[in-house]
Amino acid sequence: MAKESMKARERKRAKLVAKYAAKREALKAAGDYEGLQKLPKNASPVRMRNRCKLTGRPRGYMRTFGISRVTFREMANKGLIPGVTKASW
Repeated sequence: MAKESMKARERKRAKLVAKYAAKREALKAAGDYEGLQKLPKNASPVRMRNRCKLTGRPRGYMRTFGISRVTFREMANKGLIPGVTKASW
């Protein structure tokens, strides 16, 4: 389980990215790189990190489900994810 402060930091970054998205696009289109540098660092989408929605784990993130591989496995074994079954052959 990730620290609450790390989860909060990621949520804050996501808000900043959404807030400045249109302004960033306009500055990029105009080629105003000095204007881009004046924006907050966390307004850049590159600084965001994919984290598990349930645990906040940053590694082993499965993009299609939005959760980590560990959480995915637990939920799949309990039958909480529709259409996912354990492989057997």
